[in-house]
Amino acid sequence: MMSPDTAKGKNISVILDSIAGIALFENLSAEDLAVVATHMHFLEAGEGELVFEEGEKGNYMCFVVDGELSVIKDAASGERAVIAKVARGDSLGEMAVIDNFPRSATVVAASPATLLTLSSAEFQHLLNEHPPVGIAILKGIARLLSINLRKTSTQLADTMLPLL
Repeated sequence: MMSPDTAKGKNISVILDSIAGIALFENLSAEDLAVVATHMHFLEAGEGELVFEEGEKGNYMCFVVDGELSVIKDAASGERAVIAKVARGDSLGEMAVIDNFPRSATVVAASPATLLTLSSAEFQHLLNEHPPVGIAILKGIARLLSINLRKTSTQLADTMLPLL
């Protein structure tokens, strides 16, 4: 697993440009985005590099700045399936900042990728020190998880059809 590099030494305007347009942050003001940016870290992944693996403890979520990543799920048969591709503007690993459970999927860089990460500890700091910002992010995560659950329910129903 790779470890994030601190973003504090990077130009905050680069981080702000990178997170502009990400749906999770759409309800935040410019000032609030600047607060969030100080809590984020860059993560670089080469093509084929593991970002995180199913079953390991997760402690950060990622926002794709550049590149494409494959989300892979282990099947009961032992085979692996690519269940999603994520690209610029997408996020992944949101559950890691909410619960303390192991990662639910493996993520591998399908091309060289630049990510910004927000750790569980930094998210908790935002909730404690900047409650309106933390709550807005929490609502964004809840909305994202709800959308993903709806998509998954539809996919499950589609695969189960002729069973009735």
